[in-house]
Amino acid sequence: MLNRRSVLLTSLAAGVAMSTRAHARASQPATPVNFDVPPHACDCHTHIHGDVEKFPFFAGRVYTPEPASPEEMAALHKALHIERVVIVTPSVYGTDNSSTLFGMKARGANARGVAVIDDKTTEGQLDTMQQEGFRGIRINLATGGISDPDVGRARFTAAAERMKARAWHVQLYTTLPMISAIKDLVLASPVPAVFDHFGGLEASLGLEQPGFADLVALVKSGKAYVKISGAYRSSKLAPDYQDMVPYARALITANADRIVWGTDWPHPDSSHVEGRKATDIAPLYQIDDGRLLNQLPVWAPDADVRRKILVDNPARLYGF
Repeated sequence: MLNRRSVLLTSLAAGVAMSTRAHARASQPATPVNFDVPPHACDCHTHIHGDVEKFPFFAGRVYTPEPASPEEMAALHKALHIERVVIVTPSVYGTDNSSTLFGMKARGANARGVAVIDDKTTEGQLDTMQQEGFRGIRINLATGGISDPDVGRARFTAAAERMKARAWHVQLYTTLPMISAIKDLVLASPVPAVFDHFGGLEASLGLEQPGFADLVALVKSGKAYVKISGAYRSSKLAPDYQDMVPYARALITANADRIVWGTDWPHPDSSHVEGRKATDIAPLYQIDDGRLLNQLPVWAPDADVRRKILVDNPARLYGF
């Protein structure tokens, strides 16, 4: 009996551990927010990874993330005092935006979406997306390791041309060298460009690193927005990423009307890991988003500027 009881207890403990892990894949804030977050604040960069049975991943993906549900996202934003959200389709779904829409429906009028499309996406489908709350399309060059300027220029040109009739923006996840390569196109674009995650800069390379001046110039011109999001992707100085302060302040000083903030929750790890196949589970980064949000007053000490970043700019860009 004792042996059987021991086996039973061990099995129960393992089951509890697995259940706990199943409900704790995506990080939740550990640090309380230490400043007054204004009403209608928006987290402008998140993803939803729905049930894989309902929302299967794209066969050509380069990584496989753990699940991240609308319920977990709601808990995150409750803790952060964030009302609005922008959900972005990640590369793992290809051009299938249904998981993003699933997340948007869970948040109702407080959600907007950024879609991934291709040449097969019809104008009728885009019209439907408009009604559903999508307000832009994303070009993800970084995750696939695309660095050819000709590819970047062609894809941005085609996207901007297609979006001008509906006044959506073109969001890009890329690097500073690519931003330099398309700078002239962005300045001439009929729609805004939005650069993810500080434009892909590397904090260790300093303010004079090639391309950062071009990013600042685009923000100053008003033709481009920058998401001051995913600081951990540019910096290795966790948990406060102090080396990001001069970059954030330089961008905000250039044009506070063209800066938005985001968590990048649930913090997917799309990096290349030796021996890890694309179909292997890539654990989500465990980031303390409360501590991350608390860096915003360091980057933008003025409450009126923070209101622009958290409320006014997202309302303009995403049509809240």
